[in-house]
Amino acid sequence: MSRTTAIELAAALRRDLHRYSPGEKLPSSRDLVQQHQVSPVTVSRAIAALVAEGLVVSRPGAGVFRAGSRSTAAPAGDTSWQEVALSAEAGAPPVRSTDASGVLASLRLAPPEVIDLNSGYLHPSLQPERALAGALARAGRRPGAWSRPPLEGLPELRAWFARDIADGLTASDVLIAAGGQSALSAALRSLAPPGAPVLVESPTYPGILAIARAAGLRPVPVPMDADGLRTDLLAEAFAASGARLLVCQPLFQNPTGAVLAPERRLEVLRIARAAGAFVVEDDFARRLVHADAPALPAPLAADDPDGVVVHIRSLTKATSPNLRVAALAARGPALARLRAVQVVDAFFVPRPLQEAALELVAAPAWPQHLRALTAALRERRTALAGALTGLRPELMPAQLPYGGYQLWLRLPDALTPESVTAAALRAGVAVTAGGPYFTAEPPGPCLRLSYAYAESTDQLAEGARRLDRALAEAG
Repeated sequence: MSRTTAIELAAALRRDLHRYSPGEKLPSSRDLVQQHQVSPVTVSRAIAALVAEGLVVSRPGAGVFRAGSRSTAAPAGDTSWQEVALSAEAGAPPVRSTDASGVLASLRLAPPEVIDLNSGYLHPSLQPERALAGALARAGRRPGAWSRPPLEGLPELRAWFARDIADGLTASDVLIAAGGQSALSAALRSLAPPGAPVLVESPTYPGILAIARAAGLRPVPVPMDADGLRTDLLAEAFAASGARLLVCQPLFQNPTGAVLAPERRLEVLRIARAAGAFVVEDDFARRLVHADAPALPAPLAADDPDGVVVHIRSLTKATSPNLRVAALAARGPALARLRAVQVVDAFFVPRPLQEAALELVAAPAWPQHLRALTAALRERRTALAGALTGLRPELMPAQLPYGGYQLWLRLPDALTPESVTAAALRAGVAVTAGGPYFTAEPPGPCLRLSYAYAESTDQLAEGARRLDRALAEAG
């Protein structure tokens, strides 16, 4: 086949549209493949471009038709489905690529003179440092603290995680992992072979995309809205891609902060069961709820007796980046797969760290820390959102998150996230560009702002002022 691109093919089809009357059917995709000697994916992308321009209308099962003339502008349509259509490329060979740029950006520490609205970890003033120090000291004195632990993890810690995740889980359903990122890596490599597609939320945490690509998987986006994952597009995404795995963050999703709506929770499980697929539930932010939040929904794992859900729960985000202790909960043969990958990767999580985690969650200081953290996160969210609302109200989301640690801002189309982040750094504030959170072309320019790592609410307000100056410079 020739090396004709989707852009070139779209231009050729655009030139030929005068040959068709409004409403007349265009040649089929198969005919276009043969006529222009291109791949089906190139045809799909070219047609999608013409649909987006309003030149043609695509009717699933019927074909593509020249659009009729309109005397008045029609309401803007919802083209979110194109993210799936443009990404579900069947038959692609497995390509392993390790692109850690998105992860490195979130881990990079800002210089002391720069206000950090980038990091996803708690500022040291929010970490339970005294409680952690005490837990580590007590753990070191436990009999056998330095002996080799069971490969699956300490039974007592596995049992605690089982109780913490959902009723009905037992210690035998849980494996201890070295943090949430390690757990995600084990889950994706256990549940999908190289070359397979994997459905991801769009936008999503860049670490998920990096893991998938490093494992030779093909991330396929499923769009989101204010109520979380678009379940009206999920079944189509499974069917179009052939995926047997979905990775999602139903609670305080990173980066949007969205919570999966109650009516969509069971729908996700129903659709996944029908597709014969697993759901990896990354419940990373459950301990980052804000003090003004309503009652939290139970995890998806609580409504799943059939082993569809592989649940990930970590202690890291609510404590310290150094307490890399997490749980993988699964049922059935999947658990054996997870265990095998874990053993090959790291043998086991160091026992002193597991013992320290047990000491921490059993101490009276643990619930005290969580209460203080929920109040502090609400205060920080309010401070940053309030400052931004006063300066740039047009950027603010319609609804503020009531958990997590970030705000997701939609920039004007005239700005690029890269120019804004560069201008922000010159102004003395570090923010995160939205591009790495998408696996396909972003629908628009976005920024993520974190309020977890700034020193104080005053610094958050100053960070908003510096960002305002950067936006003026970039615009």
